[in-house]
Amino acid sequence: MLSGAQPGFGNNISHSHRRTSRRFNPNIQSKRYWLPSEGRHVRLRLSTKGIKTVDTIGVEAAVARIRARGVRV
Repeated sequence: MLSGAQPGFGNNISHSHRRTSRRFNPNIQSKRYWLPSEGRHVRLRLSTKGIKTVDTIGVEAAVARIRARGVRV
């Protein structure tokens, strides 16, 4: 919700050097934060990097950024 993380794509390479497609999925976690301005908890789906960002800038600023992207919280 915050960073817009999406899967990356690449190849598995076998011992015989055949290449097959694979996905690198982001580490998405669901985390609940207390939002003091609204007096309620919000549940955010964040990558682990997004969780660190929320810890740095605060939950109020993070929710403001998410809402600016047009996502309902």
